[in-house]
Parts: sequence; structure tokens; C-alpha cells
Amino acid sequence: MNRRLTSGRRLGIIAVVSFAVVAVLFGFTVVSTDEDAASDVSFDPVTYVDGVWDDIRTAITDNAVPLADVLNRITPDAQGKATTEDLTPIAQELGLITTGEAHVYRVTATGTVTDVDLDTSRGSLGLKLDGYDGPINVRVYVGTRIPSDESSIRDASGFIEFGDFKEQTEYGKAASEINKRVVADLEAQGVAGESAQALLGKPVEVTGAFTMRTFNQPRIDVSTVTIVPVELAAR
Repeated sequence: MNRRLTSGRRLGIIAVVSFAVVAVLFGFTVVSTDEDAASDVSFDPVTYVDGVWDDIRTAITDNAVPLADVLNRITPDAQGKATTEDLTPIAQELGLITTGEAHVYRVTATGTVTDVDLDTSRGSLGLKLDGYDGPINVRVYVGTRIPSDESSIRDASGFIEFGDFKEQTEYGKAASEINKRVVADLEAQGVAGESAQALLGKPVEVTGAFTMRTFNQPRIDVSTVTIVPVELAAR
């Protein structure tokens, strides 16, 4: 016997059909409570870096180019600046260009330490670079802290992408923890903080990365490049 649908049941069926149509059109996904709980697990940057640190170091050391080759291609003007247009082909050939248009270089260098500045925790040493006599100054971080906005090592890995993370905060935490790992390694090598004073006047070898930020900047200050090292040792 056929029964006529009540108005309430009719509305319920319409709602279910409508939701199904919208789900098909816009790709809604039903997430189980287990999956939802997993997605809420907070990001642990220490665990993340533990899993990728050796790969980061290998990516940089295996792909490093001589810093002198990079700097010899750059011609600063009287104000120590170069145009992004002139710098881009160099980065395309010898470095990496991030999605944020930063130029990141994985480099290796030898030279003599000219000074060690430890006035702040973000200390650095000056390097008289072998094979380069131009006006660009070279420095290497050797302090007990890397600047909070420094992401050269993360970006130089070549495999850590923003899309790997849920949000910008996680991406930034990864860079911060990587920088802490850099300092820990330098301290273990006896070349960070006050220990770096022992390098003054000595020939050293360094491998690491540096960044030139070019987004919305037609002219870039290239008067100084500062390397974040993954390896630093007296020769």
C-alpha cells in the first residue's frame, strides 16, 4: 500500500539529496574520528628535524658550489647593491629560487678569519675568502643563536616545502629547530660562542648556505653575505 510522504519526511529526503550533490560538486570528505584526532596532534619540530637533519646536511654538502664562483659573478654598484634582474640568472645556475623568490645558495669556501664578533648571541666571524678580491664581505654565523628570521638551511635542503606543513607556524618552527641544530653541531665541534675566538687569524673551511631575499625588491643589498654553516673547521 502506498503511503504519501509527510512534509517532514519529504524535507528530510531533500536535505540528504542536496548534501550528496554538494559533496560531489565540492569534494567534501568525511573524516573519521580517529583521523580527526590524528590531525589535531601538535607538530613537534624536534622530532621532525631528528628525522631529516642528516639528509639536510647531505643535500647541502653534496650540492655546494664554491662561494668564490658565486661572488665573482656579482657586480655591486657604489652602494653595494645589485639588481634582481642581474642576480636571478646567477641563482638559476648556481643556487635555488624559493617560491617566495628568495635566492638561496649552498656553498663551500676556504679563507682566513679576519675577526670574531661575539658582542651579541648572534655572533659571526669575518672571512677573507680565497679566490675572491671583490667588495662583497663574507661572514659566518658562530654565535650561540641564529637570527629568528634566518631560514637558509631549511630552504637550501631542496626538499622541505611549505606544502609539507599544515600552516606557516609549523614551517617557521621547522626552520627555528634546524637553526638550533646548527648551533648544537658547531658547539660540538668547538667553534661556536667564545670557542670561536680560537679561529682568529687561522685558515678555515666552511660549508653552508646563505640567502638573498628579493621579493618586491628591484635592487638588493649584496654588500655582505652571511653563511649559516653546517660544517666549519680550521685547516
